[in-house]
Amino acid sequence: MAIPLPRPLHTQSAEELAAAARDRRWPKWQTMALLHSLGLPTLNAALLRPGQSPAQIRTTAHTFATALGTDRLMIRSDGGVEKKAYYRGGNTFPIGEIAHRAQPLLADGRAVILAGPTNRFTNKLTVMIRMDRPGPGIRGTFTLEALGPGYDVADLTRGALPPQVTAQLDDVDWDRYTAPRWNEWKFTGDRCPGGEDPRRRRRLERLAAQTLADGGQLTGDPQPEHAEAWLRERGYLQLFGPQDPRPALMRRASKLFEDAFVLTRAQSNRNWRCLATAFSVFAEPRTVYWDLVDGERKYAETAPAAALAKKEVA
Repeated sequence: MAIPLPRPLHTQSAEELAAAARDRRWPKWQTMALLHSLGLPTLNAALLRPGQSPAQIRTTAHTFATALGTDRLMIRSDGGVEKKAYYRGGNTFPIGEIAHRAQPLLADGRAVILAGPTNRFTNKLTVMIRMDRPGPGIRGTFTLEALGPGYDVADLTRGALPPQVTAQLDDVDWDRYTAPRWNEWKFTGDRCPGGEDPRRRRRLERLAAQTLADGGQLTGDPQPEHAEAWLRERGYLQLFGPQDPRPALMRRASKLFEDAFVLTRAQSNRNWRCLATAFSVFAEPRTVYWDLVDGERKYAETAPAAALAKKEVA
């Protein structure tokens, strides 16, 4: 039986979204469906499942791109068995490249998420959001870790770059929403050894070795200086400008807490201990929530769930 062509996330009914949010085979798609069903901003996307033919991939990509009014789409991989060197998605490619990039992932038993294009070089704000508690009915904490212009979610989740500013609420009652008072927030400044230069260097290393190499913008043995030159030549100067995300984070902190509380109430796992998600403010400006990770379900009890969940969000 032929697998039907995927339908974009933003065209699905409440019943379809609920079914997708219960399907744990594709955890990224599952949480995108949940986030969208809750009215939180997400990228519009379509899910390609293993077994779909090259013709179906091409048709889906062209139809979806036409609906979005674009000639480029983002590729993310989802589900299946994650090997040590599994594909690290999130890059945007021309429509003509989608099929040959998606086919090996599908052949490896992974799904492929095609999403609306983004420019990961011009983000204004990136925030890791973490909800922790020792157990049901026990008060916990809420933590925000932020990076400013020119960084992206993968810098916090995969690159392990230290945040430029951290905000935290202690003694959070996750069973009853209470709007936090301003004096309850604890803001911590940059703790990166050496300041901004080492962090920027690590960002450029990641861009050279992963993002730009994967996209074919840099070849051979790309170095951080090559990534910097590539950014500057295209006018992507955000990374090299002022880096103080604290005011932007302060403006959004209470709303992010409100959204996080909505997410905790929507969890089917009422025994959750650690939930993590990520939030981006694009240059347009436009905001997007990414994946939601439940550390209690994904990892063994002996694992440091908060740290591991944080690494897996994007």
